[in-house]
Amino acid sequence: MESSSTRHIVETLTRAIVEHRLHPGTKLAEQKLGDHFGVSRTLVRQALFQLAQNRLIRLEPSRGAFVATPSVEEAQQVFEVRRMLELEMVRNFVRQATPAKIKALRAHVAEEKKAVASNDVPGRNELLGDFHVRMAELMNNRVLAELLEELISRCALITLVYQSKSAAEHSNDEHVEIVKAVAAKDEDLAVRLMDEHLNNVMANLTFDRKPPTSDIALALA
Repeated sequence: MESSSTRHIVETLTRAIVEHRLHPGTKLAEQKLGDHFGVSRTLVRQALFQLAQNRLIRLEPSRGAFVATPSVEEAQQVFEVRRMLELEMVRNFVRQATPAKIKALRAHVAEEKKAVASNDVPGRNELLGDFHVRMAELMNNRVLAELLEELISRCALITLVYQSKSAAEHSNDEHVEIVKAVAAKDEDLAVRLMDEHLNNVMANLTFDRKPPTSDIALALA
C-alpha cells in the first residue's frame, strides 16, 4: 500500500509543477528530495515512479528523474482530448445545472478574478485549471474529474513551456462568459464558448520558446 510519506511527496511535487514552481527539465535528485522530505530514497523513488506514470516527470536510465518537457505534438494531443471531453461535459452540465451549482461556479470564478487582480500567479494558475475540474465535480462525476485533473496537470507543464505571459489573463473572462451561458440554459452557446476558450489557449501557445529551468530547493521552499 502507498505510504503517507510517498503520497505527501507525490502531492507536494505535483502542486509545485502545477503552480509553475518546478519547471520542465528540472532534475529531481533522489538524495536532495530525501533530505528535503526527511525520508529514504526508496520512498522518493516510489513517488517518482507514480509521477512518471502520470506523465509529470520522465525517468531516464543512468541519469535520473526530470520534470517532463512536453513536445509540441503532445501539447496538441492533450488539448484535443480536453476538447473531446469538455465540450460534452459542458453540454451535460447545462442540462443538469441547478441554482446551487451555478452559484458554486460563480464563486469559483470570483476567486479566479481575485487571484488575477492580485497577481497571484500560482493561485491564478491553480484556480483557472480547477474551473474545469470543478464543473465535473458538481456533476458528481468523479471519474471525469480525475481524468481532467490529470489532463490539467499536464496542461500546466504545457502552458509553462509554451504560453506567453499575457495569454493566461484572458481565461478568467472566458470562464465568466461560460458561466453566464450555463445560467441562461443556453446549451449551444456554452458549448461554443468552451470550444473557443480551449482554442484560444491553444492558439496563444508559442511553440518556438525554450523551456525554462528551475532550482528544486527554491521551488519546494
